[in-house]
Amino acid sequence: MTVFLDTVGLLAVWDEGDQWHSAAQACFSELIGCRADLVTSSFVLLECGNAAARRPYRSAVGRLRKQMDVERRLIVPTVEDWQTSWLAYERGGADSAGIVDLVSFTIMRRLQISKAFTNDGHFRAAGFEMLF
Repeated sequence: MTVFLDTVGLLAVWDEGDQWHSAAQACFSELIGCRADLVTSSFVLLECGNAAARRPYRSAVGRLRKQMDVERRLIVPTVEDWQTSWLAYERGGADSAGIVDLVSFTIMRRLQISKAFTNDGHFRAAGFEMLF
């Protein structure tokens, strides 16, 4: 099973004060336990890096980036992903999701990934399964 890691899910795991921390931590532990193939995009990690810049878990973002990069599980959007996502942005679909989410959706569709480690309703609106 391949699962796309979203910013909302990652931040919830790292931030013990996040309202979704317990649910995200339990879900993430289950994914690790069943050896799910976890992937994410460079854009998601940029978003995480911005959110964590002045937080105690800042170093966790850097560690994840290095690990995902070494294991070749970090997806860099293609030019086609970029163009498709901006067209979707202009249309305003998926409950007016932001551009990073739209890039995630484009990548997920291209790679035929249906599950997202997130609690972001934009993923459900776009037709994906949210895992917590």
